[in-house]
Amino acid sequence: MTVAGHHLLVLLLLALTLAPPPAAAQAACKAEKFSSNRAFATCTDLPRLGASVHWTYDASASSLSVAFVAAPPSSGGWVAWALNPTGDGMTGAQALVAAPSSTNGGAYRVQTYNIAGYSLGSPGAIAYPTTGLAAELGADGKVRMFGTLTLQNGTGEVNQVWQVGPVSGGSIAPHAMGVDNKAAKGKLNLVTGATTAGSAGGSLLRKKNTHGVLNAVSWGLLLPMGAIFARYLKTFKSADPAWFYLHVACQVIGYAVGVSGWATGIHLGNLSKGITYSLHRNIGISVFALGTLQIFALFLRPKKDHKFRFYWNVYHHSMGYTIIILGIINIFKGMSILNVAQKWKTAYIIAICILGGIAVILEAVTWVIVLKRRKSENKTYNGASNGGLPLSM
Repeated sequence: MTVAGHHLLVLLLLALTLAPPPAAAQAACKAEKFSSNRAFATCTDLPRLGASVHWTYDASASSLSVAFVAAPPSSGGWVAWALNPTGDGMTGAQALVAAPSSTNGGAYRVQTYNIAGYSLGSPGAIAYPTTGLAAELGADGKVRMFGTLTLQNGTGEVNQVWQVGPVSGGSIAPHAMGVDNKAAKGKLNLVTGATTAGSAGGSLLRKKNTHGVLNAVSWGLLLPMGAIFARYLKTFKSADPAWFYLHVACQVIGYAVGVSGWATGIHLGNLSKGITYSLHRNIGISVFALGTLQIFALFLRPKKDHKFRFYWNVYHHSMGYTIIILGIINIFKGMSILNVAQKWKTAYIIAICILGGIAVILEAVTWVIVLKRRKSENKTYNGASNGGLPLSM
């Protein structure tokens, strides 16, 4: 082969290397056609659920015209796309949801949702003013949802969340909990078009799960166990003073773990400004405050023969049971907020029922022991008071 031939071969290889990829390898979203001559400046194929998002962003007016395209998991299902100004997941998302309308012949319509927890809630105003909301079902089974949002000035990159789910009985039903559904989130740069995919186990979700586990173990399991040790084991003379050390160990360890859970809750609150679960927060603060008082009360415990010991016992017992009851209530409240899988709720209910069953059995056993002991003490007292001889008429 001549030198010219070598040069020509090199040029051909370079041309093949630098040539744009075939149309099929390019973003599939570019082939999308919309009705009413709608057109968008940029689009990207989202990495989960076979969805794509198309948009035109007017930075000077902070106006975002968007189209979201996705296929519901079943015929007549719903699709949703949202921006989240406070986090990277569902909680706090300002969502556009397209679903069939029962009052308009099954045609799709778009409603807005300000999602405060792990359930959709009711439609209502969102943080971004919206106009031009519309949706349509294509012959390919995909729903195309449109809208224009007015963002805050200077917005460049946003957290986006998208989802698809079924409709049951004319109402929006929960979406599946597969890997793709949990990871349908990420960052979107409105200026450059760059996208960052999310993962099913985001850092915020891990922190929420950690918060829940710490509080369930501490206030929900260790403290009730400590109360059982104190109430029932001390009835058995052979268990003294072991019951006291077991009680103190459970309460102190439970309180320490509970403080960690409370601290993670405070941290989560700081990460989710504008989102407040008032009842859950207030009960948590109360449980922490009462638990702290219980710990300090240990250092003020009078001796057994002290005249104030009775009053201290009343305070200590009533405060302890109050903490346990409030703690368990708040754990279930937290599970509802996190929308945890039913298996975890069931597991905790089983654990509480086992502790409750043990308490009921020990309550009966200890009452039998106490009554027998009192009867024996009364016989001994009566015999001693009569010189050990039977009473005579």
